[in-house]
Amino acid sequence: YKLWASVAGCCAKTTIAPLDRIKILLQAQNPHYKHLGVFATLKAVPQKEGFLGLYKGNGAMMVRIFPYGAIQFMAFDKYKKLLSKRIGISGHIHRLMAGSMAGMTAVICTYPLDVIRARLAFQVTGEHRYTGIANAFHTIYLKEGGVSGFYRGLIPTLIGMAPYAGFSFFTFGTLKSLGLKHFPELLGRPSSDNPDVHILKTHVNLLCGGIAGAIAQAISYPLDVARRRMQLGSILPDSDKCVSLSKTLAYVYNKYGIKKGLYRGLSLNFIRCIPSQAVAFTTYEFMKQTLHLN
Repeated sequence: YKLWASVAGCCAKTTIAPLDRIKILLQAQNPHYKHLGVFATLKAVPQKEGFLGLYKGNGAMMVRIFPYGAIQFMAFDKYKKLLSKRIGISGHIHRLMAGSMAGMTAVICTYPLDVIRARLAFQVTGEHRYTGIANAFHTIYLKEGGVSGFYRGLIPTLIGMAPYAGFSFFTFGTLKSLGLKHFPELLGRPSSDNPDVHILKTHVNLLCGGIAGAIAQAISYPLDVARRRMQLGSILPDSDKCVSLSKTLAYVYNKYGIKKGLYRGLSLNFIRCIPSQAVAFTTYEFMKQTLHLN
């Protein structure tokens, strides 16, 4: 199961890899593409760097997916046992807490590969600073302070996980409750295991999940911009302005503003993440019904 989950993750990430690269280029204001919008950049990258230019950095992402999944599964089991036996927390809440802690652990352990991926994706053909994954590791370690060089931007990454997950579930739950309360016949259908209980129809689930993902993305997106700029470090000409979360956010806001700075590339993120969130919440609801969970 873990192997197939990793393979599925690789396929999914490869599918949206061009969108990921465009997002990184826009977020960090790459000088070759900073004057372009989302679709103009999607067109310009293959023209300037060839079709494979859309997939720069994807190799590091593929390498990251396998240990990420393994660490997350292993950590989830360990944290679940710890919370249950040592602290006495049980029920749904301990699965939620264990899942969050496992996700953070996996992020911390595989974060250097995320930094490498961002560096490789940001460089433009003809101006390569790194020749590949191994060379990037070697160069960053030697020139950017050793191990600490691989953890630039970790704090906004971890901080961003909480509001993103929290607002996703809060918005989805609120939309679900309002829909079933005011339009039960139009938006809902009887549950398979209890006809007296209404659940959302599949297409409504998809819509609510997509809206939840969009709102969560909008709220946490400036942290994602800060994370990317900090990850890129010395590869940016203005890296000295992006040494901490607060300084990075202030610098981006003062220099580029909100729309062209803190939220640059957000529309692309919607294209990437809304379908993903919609499917995730629909699957969540389906599994909850299948397993008869409240």
